[in-house]
Amino acid sequence: MQLDRKALLIAAGLVIHPPLLSATESAPAETAVRTAAAIDDIPPAWPIAPPGPPFESKLDADDIPSVQLPAASSAPASPVTAVTDLVTVPISLWQRIRNGFGLPNIATPLVREQEEWFAKRPDYLKRTVERSNRYLYHIVEEVEKRGMPTEIALLPVIESAYNPTAYSRAHASGIWQFIPETGKRYGLQQNFWYDGRRDVMAATTAALDYLEKLYAMFGSWDLALASYNWGENAVARAIAKNLANGLPTDYLSLSMPLETRYYIPKLQAVKNLIANPAQYGIELADVPNRPYFVAVATTRHIDVKLAAKLAEVPIEEFVSLNPGHNRPVIRANGEQKLLLPADKADAFASNLESHGQLLVSWQTYKLKSGESIDRVAARYRISVAELKQINSINGKRRIAAGSTLLVPGGTSATPHLPDLPSSPVTVAKKTPPKATPKATRKGGVVKVAQTRKANAVKAASARKAVKKTAATAKKPTIPKKTATSSPKAIVLAQTPR
Repeated sequence: MQLDRKALLIAAGLVIHPPLLSATESAPAETAVRTAAAIDDIPPAWPIAPPGPPFESKLDADDIPSVQLPAASSAPASPVTAVTDLVTVPISLWQRIRNGFGLPNIATPLVREQEEWFAKRPDYLKRTVERSNRYLYHIVEEVEKRGMPTEIALLPVIESAYNPTAYSRAHASGIWQFIPETGKRYGLQQNFWYDGRRDVMAATTAALDYLEKLYAMFGSWDLALASYNWGENAVARAIAKNLANGLPTDYLSLSMPLETRYYIPKLQAVKNLIANPAQYGIELADVPNRPYFVAVATTRHIDVKLAAKLAEVPIEEFVSLNPGHNRPVIRANGEQKLLLPADKADAFASNLESHGQLLVSWQTYKLKSGESIDRVAARYRISVAELKQINSINGKRRIAAGSTLLVPGGTSATPHLPDLPSSPVTVAKKTPPKATPKATRKGGVVKVAQTRKANAVKAASARKAVKKTAATAKKPTIPKKTATSSPKAIVLAQTPR
């Protein structure tokens, strides 16, 4: 019996990567604002604060690749040579990823520089791999289902180091680094209780949807990836500029910011290290080619600590798998999915069924007029610092009367946990520079107000003179504008990712 080749490949755990859509009519463009993500070594234990200053960690210089241009004498990297096994099902997820590599290799001094950066930081790579162990299988599965090259599954290395609580100064959050507006556009809910940008399953779906759209717009992965970092509008304008000047429009020929110029070389460097870690003196910890977590559904509110206890996992592990929940209680809006280690789902279901006590120990409280946070904390026997952290209260956010707070003390089997919006994101406004006195030729100083007043008088006199001259002069004939007299300016909206 002759076996079908495609069936044999599928049975071997491999996916044939057909090309995605070719470039089609461009959809309305959104742009992406990319900044370096604030990366913590280990996702913190509960209580976990939502994105904002409580969660924004300082950047370590050793945690962000340098963006210094390499010396002209830097040696180019050698292309990766991969041997693909089309029969044996990979035991290691790294091998499965190698088998699915599909992006064209580039060998430039920038790639070599990034290889050296990663190779000199084995501890950084070790932490990144440890974090990726929880999420990478799911990401690879989703990437392969869409026929994408598996290099896409490595993008979080350079976006967030697989830290689901990474938070940037541009308010980008999660392993895929979505800002609030674009997250909502791609279906990521954000409210008081939950932030889908940090939900690994939801954010992965949104990121791959976005990347598919970019690929369809530009017809190449290098331009799609550049757009993910820089924004599709910016890339479109760069292409239009090159076309107008008769220049090539490929990735390497476009003018772009230094961060975007380094973006694809960083991914290529990570690809090279994964393809052949021994060549760079790196010991790559194994990641098994099997699911790390499973999703279980619940229709009841439940404390985070209790859920971890019922699943028989440490609180840190539970939070790492469910980082999208902002509060110490998980609010079930309809059906809520919880991620648990694959071998703990049965224990969770059994323990939940036999748990005869309340599932929630929290409730909401409306702040009364004239009531302070200190008074509420004392009333509910909780420290002021913890109350502020749980409710994302910091020095920049004022709490007015009527505001809803989460406090301890739930006594109902079905506590009232109302719909609440997320805290508004505030962007600091630039303070205009103070006016400085103007020095005169003789070395004296004239006050700015006096100078402005004198200029205003001069301007008024000039306007009167112009009006007087215009009154005595013959008015010129102004030709009427036609539909083709001047081209329309095309403006692309600036909407960050």
